[in-house]
Amino acid sequence: MEYPLQDIKILDFTYLLPGPFGTMMLADLGADIIKIENSTNPDLMRMVPPFVDGISAAYAHINRGKKSLTLNLKKEEARDIVFQLVKDYDIVVEQFRPGVMEKLGLGYPQLKAINEKIIYCSLTGYGQTGSYSSRAGHDINYMALSGVESFSGRKDSGPTLSGIQVADIAGGSKNLVISVLAACIQRLRTGRGDYIDVSITDGVFSMSIFSTAGFLADGEEPSAETGMLNGGTIYDFYRTSDQRYLSVGPIEPKFFQSFCEITGCEHLLSLAGSNENTMQKSKQDVADVIASKPLSYWIDKFRDCDACVEPVYSLSESIANPPIAERDIIISITNEAGTTFRQTASPIKFASGNYHATMAGSTPGYHNRDILSSLGYSESEIMILTENGAIGTT
Repeated sequence: MEYPLQDIKILDFTYLLPGPFGTMMLADLGADIIKIENSTNPDLMRMVPPFVDGISAAYAHINRGKKSLTLNLKKEEARDIVFQLVKDYDIVVEQFRPGVMEKLGLGYPQLKAINEKIIYCSLTGYGQTGSYSSRAGHDINYMALSGVESFSGRKDSGPTLSGIQVADIAGGSKNLVISVLAACIQRLRTGRGDYIDVSITDGVFSMSIFSTAGFLADGEEPSAETGMLNGGTIYDFYRTSDQRYLSVGPIEPKFFQSFCEITGCEHLLSLAGSNENTMQKSKQDVADVIASKPLSYWIDKFRDCDACVEPVYSLSESIANPPIAERDIIISITNEAGTTFRQTASPIKFASGNYHATMAGSTPGYHNRDILSSLGYSESEIMILTENGAIGTT
């Protein structure tokens, strides 16, 4: 089976979630990826329970399809290995704070001197420039600084945490993938590589299309529960009588009419464009109606109706029911011990096939010997590199 990206070779210096999730997407599409980990300070994602055969299930997921090479990059011999690899693995993705790779002798100018066609992508929280460039941060901080949290959540309780890392993945991982593939296409056309600066915070900020576009046009500051999609209209979550939740999103008139007819709230049809106080009263009417019945009742009522109303599922319910259950989104993966377990598939489907890497992320340095042997290192040389700490033990 031919994979779309099977000729792309990447050296992956990323860790935790944003970078590894992005390179996982590339690995699923066939990219040949070597994940380079610090032999003395492994990726903290390896510590996240639960574990399958001693390897974190989360690590095994987002590092599937990647070879593991453990190096102590402070050692000259380890850097020499990278220099040899970059002649062939001509895409580099790294996630350190600005300047770290340069201090190690592995920055863009240094590697470009070895391979002038190199594509080098730096993924950071705040980008390579500006006063925040060297500042530490996590998903919650990127969301906060982007302004998005100021008009998210509830008026009376403020911002709320999401169950997923929106900034890391949507603002970081996916922009990493887009930028690397764009640079690959450009290199095919021009023969030149490039340097890419991806800021996770920039990525989150760019996603607030409605609120930011409006603010830049009229200067009106957005706030929580005032807009069409952040709780200022009927569009919202509502509690049922059994303490479950229903998502209600009938924005378009035809969907809103269907919703009102099923819930018996036809009086709301005349309130389109009403002021905030009237809208809040309308929402309370909807809340009272939905709270009068259990979730199963509403699932049945809206089952055959196009009204953009759906239940809030638990994860197990999501996996067991349409649409997820019908989309081949759960796949079987094998690890180095031969154990088969389930992971989430690539969400991208092609007519030519549903591509995904078939091997789970491995133990640190599992591929050390194979990679070094392919570079021409002998067994005795590999043993010396291991003894002096330039590479880790498997």
